[in-house]
Amino acid sequence: MFTLSQNESGAPTTCLDPASTQGLDSNYEDGLGRDCARKPAQKLPELYGVGDPIATFSSDSSHLSSRGRIIKWFWDSAEEGYRTYHMDEYDEDKNPNGIINLGTSENKLCFDLLCRRLSQNDMLQVEPSLLQYPDWRGHLFLREEVARFLSFYCKSPAPLNPENVVVLNGCASLFSALATVLCEVGEAFLIPAPYYGAITQHVYLYGNIRLVCVYLDSEVTDLDSHPFQLTVEKLEMALQGANSEGVKVKGLILINPQNPLGDIYSPEELQEYLEFAKRHELHVMVDEVYMLSVFEKLAGYRSVLSLERLPDPQRTHVMWAASKDFGMSGLRFGTLYTENRDVATAVASLCRYHGLSGLVQYQMAQLLRDHDWISQVYLPENHARLKAAHTYVSGELRDLGIPFLSRGAGFFIWVDLRKYLPEATFEEEMLLWRRFLDNKVLLSFGKAFECKEPGWFRLVFSDKAHRLRLGMQRVRQVLEGKSQMAEVPPSCQTQEPGGQHR
Repeated sequence: MFTLSQNESGAPTTCLDPASTQGLDSNYEDGLGRDCARKPAQKLPELYGVGDPIATFSSDSSHLSSRGRIIKWFWDSAEEGYRTYHMDEYDEDKNPNGIINLGTSENKLCFDLLCRRLSQNDMLQVEPSLLQYPDWRGHLFLREEVARFLSFYCKSPAPLNPENVVVLNGCASLFSALATVLCEVGEAFLIPAPYYGAITQHVYLYGNIRLVCVYLDSEVTDLDSHPFQLTVEKLEMALQGANSEGVKVKGLILINPQNPLGDIYSPEELQEYLEFAKRHELHVMVDEVYMLSVFEKLAGYRSVLSLERLPDPQRTHVMWAASKDFGMSGLRFGTLYTENRDVATAVASLCRYHGLSGLVQYQMAQLLRDHDWISQVYLPENHARLKAAHTYVSGELRDLGIPFLSRGAGFFIWVDLRKYLPEATFEEEMLLWRRFLDNKVLLSFGKAFECKEPGWFRLVFSDKAHRLRLGMQRVRQVLEGKSQMAEVPPSCQTQEPGGQHR
């Protein structure tokens, strides 16, 4: 595993070009802006955008309905890199020249801990009730454990009520179900952009719900601002713009910690966003799927459920899942907490299509109730491994002189590769992405997150040392114009990166 150098700072870091960081507080700049290439002033992006997911839709399948053709088109257009990766996946022994995946946000650092815990005897129980149809909200024993778990780790001021809990097979299903029960066809949610792009599919494919992007940009305007900062003023302007186009906005989506930026909203910011939503009678969907993956102690994460008072509890709906914080994206477990019983009941009705097996519900209850293992074994080790992997990758980026954003949360770094684009276009961004893929390393390009500035990429670091080392070698080759296929160095199989960087 990685090791940290003795002088490694615990402060969240941001690296941007000097033009974007003039006067920026040192807690954000971390002294890195001076090393970044100066770029010419750029035109600010639009303030908002009303999404039209099928604007470029094209399909000629005669065997599918119109809905089926749209669903297939989403798969064909949005999954190219992921499918290519699975056809040529790196394996240290079987396919050492395969694709290294630094694009999919999965935590691959703690499978040893998880496998040991999930193999213990208390996880292995089968009884008749687990083999029958459950309450569609989830077995009561699981909902009780979820309520206790969220009360403890979200630091809620009062114990949370298991009657307000619904469990589904992941946050994708939660987005889909919530959008469907909260909105009429064609209505919309506000969402700060860049954002996790798959949410577009989650809310559109079932409910035909659109997203209104609140565009954020990298420019820093004063000492109190930081890159890609969300403000109530920007929310207000996007809402007014959507209304002027005749689009009915029913809610706001917040991701905290944010994906792909890694930003953490302060309690004061959360309160401001919730007050904005209350003024306009908007529902708020809060995705906290990375809440236990904050590995920098100084980052200061607070769950929305920790607030003393929610401005509009009947319109505030909180999501969490095991996919990220417990590195179990294949298990498919997600949970909704809402005080609105009508919303909970409507979402629960859809759980017959998105439910969990009784055996998985039993295992999740056993895992969530084991606070000793979570707090004393898993979380400390997981955070240490995340921090070490982040230290290695951020060191490689600094060595290459690449600006980046990272706040010490999540599994990814938001990387500024604008200086590698001959022209500031998304066509050039896609060409760079394909060069990475041709050199057997998968990243995620900014357009997939609705970033309005071409040249930003999300780079995932939550992987084992030998894959990270090889992946970063391939990234370096592309950026230095040496895009031939990288051979696997012997050191990758026997050594792990330390705190020193090239």
